[in-house]
Order: sequence, then C-alpha cells, then structure tokens
Amino acid sequence: MSKAKPAPLEPDTKVGGYRILRKLASGGFGVVYLALSPDGQRVAIKEYLPASLVDRAPGEMVPAAHPEKLALYRLGLKSFFEEGRSLAQISHPSVVGVLNFFRENETVYMVMNYLEGSSLQEFVITARELKRKKIFRESTIRSLYDEILQGLRVVHQHKMLHLDIKPANLFITDDDKPILIDFGAAREVLGQQDKRFRPMYTPGFAAPEMYKRDASFGPWTDIYAVGACIYASMTGYPPYEATQRLEKDRLPMQLSKLRGIYSDNLIEIVEWCMSLDPLARPQSVFNLQKELGAENPRRYTQLTLSEKLRMQIDELVHDTKSRVDKAKQATRMGATRFGQLGAGRERAQAGRDKP
Repeated sequence: MSKAKPAPLEPDTKVGGYRILRKLASGGFGVVYLALSPDGQRVAIKEYLPASLVDRAPGEMVPAAHPEKLALYRLGLKSFFEEGRSLAQISHPSVVGVLNFFRENETVYMVMNYLEGSSLQEFVITARELKRKKIFRESTIRSLYDEILQGLRVVHQHKMLHLDIKPANLFITDDDKPILIDFGAAREVLGQQDKRFRPMYTPGFAAPEMYKRDASFGPWTDIYAVGACIYASMTGYPPYEATQRLEKDRLPMQLSKLRGIYSDNLIEIVEWCMSLDPLARPQSVFNLQKELGAENPRRYTQLTLSEKLRMQIDELVHDTKSRVDKAKQATRMGATRFGQLGAGRERAQAGRDKP
C-alpha cells in the first residue's frame, strides 16, 4: 500500500501575509498554490513539501519530518531556500519572477508571478494531433528558443543551472512570451544524497550524466535538454531516453527523417546539443545562440532512395526485436505466475496431508 501524500494547505490559510486560494499543482518535491498577496495581487506560491520525507494531516500547517529523514529534509530545505534567493536576484522576461521567499511553519515558501497561458507541452500535443509534417515552423522554433536561451544564459551567469528543462517547464503566456519555470536544482541536491529522489527526470530530456552519481553538471547539461525540447518541437514526441541511447543510439536515424522538412542546420544543432559526450556539446548558451541565430543560407537535403530503404529496414528490425523482447518478457512473467501457483497448490496439499 503506497504512503499517503502530505496534505496541502487548505483554502483561506494565511502564510507570510498571503492568503491561499487553491492548490494548482503538486509533485514529489512540493505543492504550488494560487494565492492573494496583501495588496490583492494574484501570485503563485511554491511550498517545500517532499512527500517521501514528511507527513502532514489535513488542516495542519507544519510538516512532520520523519526523525531518520530529518537531516535530508533540512538539506533540501536549505537548497530550496538558496534557490529562491538566487532566482529573486534574476530579472529577465524569460525566467519566472520570484517576488519573495520566506521560512514559516518549519518549511520554505517561494512567491512567484502567477502566469496565465499554457505549457509548450500542451502546444506540442495540440500541434501533433493535426498530423502535419511540421509540428512548428522553423522560424517559430528559432525565435522561441532564442528567447528561452536569453533567459537561460542569465541563469547560468548567476552560477545556477535549471536541471529540469522540458516542454512542460517552458510556459507560453497568453501574450506569447516563453518563460522558464520550475527549476530542478534543489531537487537534484536531494537526488544526489538519496536514491528515493532518483530518477526524477522526464525520459528523453535528461542528459546522460544526470543518471550517474558524482557526475559533473554544467551549462552543457541544460543545453542537452534544450536540444531535446527542439527535437520535440520538430517531431511532436520526446527523443529516446539517454540510457537507451547509450545502448543503441537511434537519434541520428530519427533526425534523418526530418531532412527536407527542416534545414540541415537546425537538424545539426539538435544533434550537437544532444551529443552523449558532454564535451562534444556547446559548452555555453552563447555558443548555441550564435549558431541558432546565424543568417547563413539554409540547405534542405532530401533523403536518397537508398537511405529511405535503409531506414525502413532498420525500423523493421527494431520493431521485430521489440515484439520478440515483449513476447519473452510475457513468457517469463507467465512462467513465474505458473510457478507461484504450483508452489501454492503444493503448500495447500501439504497442509491437507498433515495428520
């Protein structure tokens, strides 16, 4: 039976002078609320509330940390507070604005601008359902990610990393401004200390080094995720997970399908950003911005007939192998259940045979 999640704050609760209106979202690390500031402005408040480390009953305000997990809880709390402090120093239209951060109820609250709009993920899914060759036009992709990279560059200049860039964390406001939200650096601190927090990554968007303990992260780690987001904006789907790519890298074949639809340059940029070797990626956002904004004439190379045939054969082999692996797995599971059933019957018979 799974452990119950700690209860969110109830509507009309007051913290730091802000009045909670309702819960907006929750995850393993915290809860986000819609609230009213003392002057009546709508804000979003994120509460540090790691579900695997604390309990809280409905109607209560103070999380109860489990004694054996108290040190880890405090480490995450300190990291979350520092993240709030760092973000409050950043003022950029493409980075979510932190208006305030404070300690109360033995936890930390981060007050942010309340944004109205939709995530890039919602736009991608909607565009995908139209079943067009292009999810977004290339000019749209270049201008969108140029704005995102401007914000990310400022984040990196403040010695911060995002560490959770994905379409769900790229928010497009109602006036078409892209904004980076929901930073993952504080979560990563806990992840490095406790396996209960790993992996917390969305498959396809996390760089391979994020799956390794003691690996060094840098701007190149966020850049991998940006490349994966561009890929999703071109195909409508996330790329293969980094761990799968380390076994057999199918990204070049997937990208080759986009030839003739998007320019060779944009395809090469995605491949560059998503290199499995961190040193082979752009080492700074500035390097990536230069290439993405270059005014060079764009080439659109079509696939040759032999390349198309090779791709079809490769896909056929891959699909056949997947079906065989699934069949083997189903057979193993069936054999295990049969064995358990047989063992159960033997125990029952032995019980009946006892005098």
